[in-house]
Amino acid sequence: MPVEFNVRHLEKKDLVLEGELPSSELELDDVDELIHPAKKLTYRLDVEALDEGILVCGEVDFQLHCECSRCLKPFDFDLSFPDWSCHLPLKGEDAVVLRNDSVDLTPYLREDILLGFPQHPLCRDDCPGLPVNRPKSKKDKSKIKRGSDGQSPSAWSELDKLQF
Repeated sequence: MPVEFNVRHLEKKDLVLEGELPSSELELDDVDELIHPAKKLTYRLDVEALDEGILVCGEVDFQLHCECSRCLKPFDFDLSFPDWSCHLPLKGEDAVVLRNDSVDLTPYLREDILLGFPQHPLCRDDCPGLPVNRPKSKKDKSKIKRGSDGQSPSAWSELDKLQF
């Protein structure tokens, strides 16, 4: 069920919207391979009428289940908007779409949640990443190919060999 309110109810008094929205309503499932939405978004919003618009302010909380982009370990990320606000003009080019005198806030919530997604989710700031396979014994070290100067070959030296 989307987050909706009737504009006609604002003629009498300001509204308070409080509840939960299933994450399926936000259509965020296939946005990022490393980020998976939790079950629900919780909100508490105050809605008031302005001269030629509507002001919505309040708190929005959403939890994400993420995989670290360095080590791939799962962790939870709390996406919290303690001072979320949205101005909805009733007139003009950017006027909000009314359906049966109701306004759906779900697209506005979805947009801000997408903007709040972590670009590269990290389980912690100093995450070292996946363990590197390093040779453990002298026997394993001898298997590494060495260049003519005795140094380990680099990826750049292989690219330098390409003829264009």
